[in-house]
Amino acid sequence: MEEDEQLATLMRGLRGQNLRDSLFAEDDVELRLVEVDESSEFLPLVYDPASISAYWGKRPRAVATRIVQLLSVAGGFLSRIAGDVINKKVKENEVARAIELREIVTSLGPAYIKLGQALSIRPDILSPVAMTELQKLCDKVPSFADDVAMALIEEELGQPWQNIYSELSSSPIAAASLGQVYKGRLMENGDLVAVKVQRPFVLETVTIDLFIIRNLGLALRKFPQVSIDVVGLVDEWAARFFEELDYVNEGENGNRFAEMMRKDLPQVVIPRTYHKYTSRRVLTTEWIDGEKLSQSTESDVGELVNVGVICYLKQLLDTGFFHADPHPGNLIRTPDGKLAILDFGLVTKLTDDQKYGMIEAIAHLIHRDYPAIVKDFVKLGFIPDGVNLEPILPVLAKVFDQALEGGGAKNINFQELASDLAQITFDYPFRIPPYFALIIRAIGVLEGIALVGNSEFAIVDEAYPYIAQRLLTDESPRLRDALRYTIYGKSGVFDAERFIDVMQAFENFITAAKSGGGENMNGNMAELGILSTSQSEYLLPGFQSVIPLSQQPVQTRAALAFLLSDRGNFFREFLLDEIVKGIDAVTREQLVRVMSLLGVQNVTPVFSMVPTVGPFKPAALIPTITEEDEVILNNVQMVVEFLTAGSSLSRTSGQLKRFDILIYPSIWLWVAIGTEYSSDYPRASPSVTRHLC
Repeated sequence: MEEDEQLATLMRGLRGQNLRDSLFAEDDVELRLVEVDESSEFLPLVYDPASISAYWGKRPRAVATRIVQLLSVAGGFLSRIAGDVINKKVKENEVARAIELREIVTSLGPAYIKLGQALSIRPDILSPVAMTELQKLCDKVPSFADDVAMALIEEELGQPWQNIYSELSSSPIAAASLGQVYKGRLMENGDLVAVKVQRPFVLETVTIDLFIIRNLGLALRKFPQVSIDVVGLVDEWAARFFEELDYVNEGENGNRFAEMMRKDLPQVVIPRTYHKYTSRRVLTTEWIDGEKLSQSTESDVGELVNVGVICYLKQLLDTGFFHADPHPGNLIRTPDGKLAILDFGLVTKLTDDQKYGMIEAIAHLIHRDYPAIVKDFVKLGFIPDGVNLEPILPVLAKVFDQALEGGGAKNINFQELASDLAQITFDYPFRIPPYFALIIRAIGVLEGIALVGNSEFAIVDEAYPYIAQRLLTDESPRLRDALRYTIYGKSGVFDAERFIDVMQAFENFITAAKSGGGENMNGNMAELGILSTSQSEYLLPGFQSVIPLSQQPVQTRAALAFLLSDRGNFFREFLLDEIVKGIDAVTREQLVRVMSLLGVQNVTPVFSMVPTVGPFKPAALIPTITEEDEVILNNVQMVVEFLTAGSSLSRTSGQLKRFDILIYPSIWLWVAIGTEYSSDYPRASPSVTRHLC
């Protein structure tokens, strides 16, 4: 029972159910910053431990003052922790201490607030209760004086704010640990803008705290009993935190995201950055009107959640540039029904190994190849290198078997699976990597919004179509192999049901990519399922008299349109093999039937009378139908009927026999799939030539 409560607490933390999205601080919050009279121009603007150590090493008085300040706030807490350890009451007082920790961290300034938030998704470092409390950390603190903010704008941008903005709100509309935001209007063009101004002495406070924590970590390295590498943890986190201190970097991140989404998902809006009025400590961006998606009562919220799922999966599995602050307050529904994403100060970059590794793991999961999944988990950082995998394999196999019971990979309950994986962390050398914890957080936030209006919402139902699209369209060798494995499995035999499953998921993706933002918002992703005029024109070269087609333009479903497009060339290759095998098998089947009608039941004696001449063996010409042929015929029939559903072919095939159902549409597909189109004339591709021979 106790372990179940622990797990429930852990999952609430990972899913971000305790996140706060208020605009201002609570009344009792007091922020302690380090104010120095000396110039901070020698402090590094990118994380450099040596430079920070050199700067503060020459200022022992300031360091001593900060240490006294920290101890005055946290000293009592540390003594109570020591008392709990001595009296063996750590578990009993865990909740009370976690609450104290959150309150202390909030008052210690931006470095501790941001570090606490980073630790709130690290179950490998903190207990579930501590994680949950740190999730409640409010990054909103009292605002600083407006005249100080105006002076900083002038200092950073080189002129009084009145020369830049015709309007600027008299007080901030939001205040956080790093800075505060004003609403204004640009003088030059009248655009409404949001102006973020960094808090004074942030760089000084952050660097002196990092100096103190890092030196504490170096001291702890002398004690082998301390298993956590504090120095490594601080260095990993601080490098990213310094990026958040640079508003120029934040503006560039936003522009990069906007460019990524503009062509593929025009329903997603990213505020434009005005670089002319942006510096390291002042950020001017487009003002976005709207309401928080989590608070909207509009009917299209569900569609926008689907768009959000595609958006985050695109970041995760395609661009590798991930918005690392998924938060209800950062997802906005605009008045025209689009999804706006705000705040790009904190991003995470994923490697190709991580992106492709997750898709490969899904392909292995579809075929329940658990030994391969365990190896995938090592590559993805869930299991440390060198760990004995044998004890973990049966545990993971049981978890995934339970997850797949409801109808395969596309019906997995992601949060239940994440919960089961989190459970393993209590008993085995298995951990949730920080980047994957962010994924759980993002999905948890989106799922939480969707469940308010739709209790049947399942995140994997929305994610699987995007994964199918990635498998079908990515040209990397690793994902090509993953696609082939998905369709053929370990046995290497074409699975028509799996093919149809992937293509149906792809069509669901096309539908989702068109949703949100009103009409005429189809980006490149939505257009993957549209057949171009040039392709339609050359679908049936030379076969008009053979195949019963209407004179009207060919109507196709999205799956077939994709297969006939340039992006579907790889998938066409092995699908063509199956169609040719099917035509061969059905031809032999019909020959056997014709001979049977003529009264020839056993043709072996007839062919055996013809003498063998060199390599020519007449007996080899005897038409036979094997069990393998039957499987191929059934596979091709399923594929043909699926792909031609809704086209002019499907309206005629219902009146035909199996020979007609297979041969007519198969030849049509064979020619269409195996033809390369040019502006002058179609010519047979190498694959068609190979099969003709």
